[in-house]
Amino acid sequence: MSNYGFGIEAHHDPSVRTHAKKPARFLVLIVDATGVAAARLFDADRKPVADFDGGSQEVAVMTHGLVATQDADAPAWDGALSGHSADERRAADVYALDV
Repeated sequence: MSNYGFGIEAHHDPSVRTHAKKPARFLVLIVDATGVAAARLFDADRKPVADFDGGSQEVAVMTHGLVATQDADAPAWDGALSGHSADERRAADVYALDV
């Protein structure tokens, strides 16, 4: 579809799934049972914002200078990370993002 030279057509990266428009407050880097790392962004209410490849450059940029906690197995994360095993959650890195 042509835009007749006006503007720039929107680029959509299919590897990034966006869930909401709220700003991300937490990044959870979690490795599933198959060894694949996933980065999951959550807002302050722990509602999903986006999911993408945990090995991407974006993860390195977002977490640069931050210290991860290993509290993804805390009750506060039960709803947000319910699709992950207890082992995956215990091993996950949780970053509080500077907003």
